[in-house]
Amino acid sequence: MSDGDSDESVDQPPVLLVRDDREFLVQPGEEMGTDLGILEVPADVEPGDTVETHLDEAFHVRRLRGPDLFHHFERTGAPMVPRDIGLIIGETGIARGDRVLDTGTGTGVLSATMARAGATVVTYERDPDFADVARENMELGGIADAVDVRTGDLTEELEAGALESALFDVLTLDTGDAAEIVTHAPELLVEGGFVAVYSPFIESTRDVVEAAREAGLANIRTRETIQREMQFDDRGSRPSTAPVGHTGYLTIARNE
Repeated sequence: MSDGDSDESVDQPPVLLVRDDREFLVQPGEEMGTDLGILEVPADVEPGDTVETHLDEAFHVRRLRGPDLFHHFERTGAPMVPRDIGLIIGETGIARGDRVLDTGTGTGVLSATMARAGATVVTYERDPDFADVARENMELGGIADAVDVRTGDLTEELEAGALESALFDVLTLDTGDAAEIVTHAPELLVEGGFVAVYSPFIESTRDVVEAAREAGLANIRTRETIQREMQFDDRGSRPSTAPVGHTGYLTIARNE
């Protein structure tokens, strides 16, 4: 294999290897040990291929999709669930070419999904160990070049004036001091840019709304994110009797 071929294989996006209830997120060219034998993944593997272990156990190759990150990233806490990420992207219109400022990186699922939508992301994580895991997750997800994971406190950075000259299209916050950061939104966002704040608690959500009003943001609205699964069987159809699927509160506002 030539050096050029080797470099090309490194640039291949990760893929999923699937067999029944087993899924492995791997890079082309990688070797992985499983309970069904050793997988040697070809550097030129493509979605739709079949890869066998040394014990002749077959795995189907599937293209990585955004929701797969939720299941395969290493976790440092409870990541934002796909339905809430979908609301943020849908409400703010995050798309290719956008610049996003994020804080409360955690596992990094939100940042990674926004990057896969075409945005470039700067995200702050206070915990150095969590930040290291997030960087590894970005590598695993194939979007490390689009996500700048910074170790630090965004509030302190703003107080020091470190981001004064930076303008972003969207500001996403999943942190306890979100209300304080929202007061800086007019300085950070382009005209027409959005703020999206996720919080598990009503009290902090109310603080965010008040801060957004004081900052002069427009179109401020808060929704509880909640879903119910449906059950279908021979007896009939109805919502599941499992606990209602509340995850948190999402506040959206706009810089106008």
